[in-house]
Amino acid sequence: MKIMKTGLAGTLESSDVLITVDSNPEKGREIILSSIVKRQYGKQILKVVNETLDLLSIEDVKVRLEDKGALDCTIRARLEAAVYRASGSETYPWEKLS
Repeated sequence: MKIMKTGLAGTLESSDVLITVDSNPEKGREIILSSIVKRQYGKQILKVVNETLDLLSIEDVKVRLEDKGALDCTIRARLEAAVYRASGSETYPWEKLS
């Protein structure tokens, strides 16, 4: 899957995360995390982001997360939505999505 435009999903509400996805041509993954729980859960959040990007076969991407204490499942769902919006895809492999 290729990132074609900016994709956005989520909110800045408590227990949610706002995720912005942009293309990052031939520069690999760049993940920028801003979180109220970064010291405690920053590594776990980055692990969830990388696992989700691996599942979606996304390599050259810039991801910005503004986390307000979201659970892993919320981070995963918001990232998937942002990636699909950024790719312009209208077909979803539901069997692959969590």
